[in-house]
Amino acid sequence: MDMSKQTAPEAAIQGRPKTLDETRAWMKARLASRTHPMNALDAEEGIALIDHLPGLDGESWSAYWMQHGQVVYRQAQEALSQEDTATASRLFMKASGLYFMGRFPCPDHPGKARSAELERESYLQAARLWDVPARRIAIPFAGRADEGREVVVLLRTPPGVERPPVVVMWGGVDAWKEQMTQACEALLALGIATVAMDNAGTGESPVRGVPDAERQFATVFDWVEAQSDLDGSRMACLGRSFGGYWATKLALLYPDRLRGAVNWGGGAHHMFQPEWIGASRYPDSYLMGLVETRCRMLGARNDEEYLAFFKRLSLLDQGLLDRRSAPLLLVNGREDRQCPIEDLYLLCSHGSPKHVRLFPGGHMGLTPQTLPTIVAWLAERVGATGDAK
Repeated sequence: MDMSKQTAPEAAIQGRPKTLDETRAWMKARLASRTHPMNALDAEEGIALIDHLPGLDGESWSAYWMQHGQVVYRQAQEALSQEDTATASRLFMKASGLYFMGRFPCPDHPGKARSAELERESYLQAARLWDVPARRIAIPFAGRADEGREVVVLLRTPPGVERPPVVVMWGGVDAWKEQMTQACEALLALGIATVAMDNAGTGESPVRGVPDAERQFATVFDWVEAQSDLDGSRMACLGRSFGGYWATKLALLYPDRLRGAVNWGGGAHHMFQPEWIGASRYPDSYLMGLVETRCRMLGARNDEEYLAFFKRLSLLDQGLLDRRSAPLLLVNGREDRQCPIEDLYLLCSHGSPKHVRLFPGGHMGLTPQTLPTIVAWLAERVGATGDAK
């Protein structure tokens, strides 16, 4: 995606792509802090893997990570054949993390697409062996002619809890349902069932990030409410990074259906304007390929479509901001360069009062207190009793 062809002065590009050496340094810093996306790698082995990265192009990047993933996947299969399920599960997850790196940030190359398939496969192999396993469920979806026919979710239910409340969650443009594991674990420990799905235009989502992509999320809400072993009347949602945008929109569209919604680092209006798109082209908080990943999510084929498709997502322009909303928690870092803090102020200036929590740092405000704060808020909203066994 060549933003240099964009003639609008307000879309002027700031910054530049990271070099290979800069990429390695960025990855090592994130590895040390165990921060996405580097928390997918083994903390001790990750440094050597990063040091030997051959390049950043799709071919060499995907081949490198898949090569290492395949070695670990075979080790997991061997452990499973010996009925060592604990080791097998751990190794399948390790392989999934390597495959995740192979498709990161999005499968815009055949090698990355294959790595994404292997990531899902190895993740499910691991998830079936957990004490609280994940079940893959394909929910029928009434998509349009150019859309899919199912929404795939991963369901986990806390043992010993009859008809638990539910949190439906999704990630942003590069973190998919398989990257929601940490949030799932924290909620399950409080007796809350979790439904992880892919954000619109990512993973196995049947739709692109079109203005009415809330259809896929509403389909999942319908399914939750129809399950006799889940309490759909105590349902909330969590959207991280770009996915926070959809959590906000759903809170505005379904104020009586959701007990609460969390926008963890997502935009509302300013994020989708040409001047911010240019300014956030190469944010320090992102590894590589942010615009390319957003374009794939939107279904945009060129610069003009990218700007136009992004702009039509504005909740202000859609006339939604003054609506009554479900309880809404807005979370972000004060110095975010992927999503402007002005969107948080805008949301607080319209409609129902909002809950807000700002953390130090950049995108999503990633601190040791961030996820626990979100989980505690959600648990209170859905009335979790914390009696999971």
